[in-house]
Amino acid sequence: PPFLDRSRNRGVDPYGFERPADFDYTTYEEFFSRYLVVLTRRAIKWSKLLKGNTRVQKNIKVKRYIRKGIPNEHRAEVWMIVSGAQSHMDHNPGYYQKLLEGDQNSKLVETIMTDINRTFPDNIKFRKTAVPCLQKTLYNVLVAYGHHNPSVGYCQGMNFIAGYLILITRNEEESFWLLDALIGRILPGITCKLLHVLLKFTFMQNKYDVVCIL
Repeated sequence: PPFLDRSRNRGVDPYGFERPADFDYTTYEEFFSRYLVVLTRRAIKWSKLLKGNTRVQKNIKVKRYIRKGIPNEHRAEVWMIVSGAQSHMDHNPGYYQKLLEGDQNSKLVETIMTDINRTFPDNIKFRKTAVPCLQKTLYNVLVAYGHHNPSVGYCQGMNFIAGYLILITRNEEESFWLLDALIGRILPGITCKLLHVLLKFTFMQNKYDVVCIL
């Protein structure tokens, strides 16, 4: 199952983050072996809920499901639907690509480039030696968003949020629309200072788990 880590590289978690030298593999595998029944039951419920649906009603049942945890294999789809990102993407075909192909603000690009190499240094997928390297995907998402929302542009820390979204969705355009949903609608009017606080809170969590920030 996708929620049980069977990675070939035991030193790296399913999202590409390197585990610490003292990581307790025995306890980790024992826990997930026992928890597998719960995860499987939860995944089946989500599969039934999402089957044939492009919309998810925001009701008590859905809230209860989300609070218990969205299975990894459904997380990207649920985030896209519940946040409204899927609807915005569907109603704006080709818009993301136009942002990338349009004129670029050199100052914006320079600022983003400064942070690209600093993004998740302990994640093998964001290293220049990775194939494919997610740095290019991250750059595209941030540049596109900076031109899409010039009032915000780029704030230090947005690279980590966008990076999380890329790891979850594995899709460049979906990551852009989720970033738009988060900053433009879920947290409207957020400032760079508040964004920095949000990131500090996020990294208080176990950094080897991807936090559901939506």
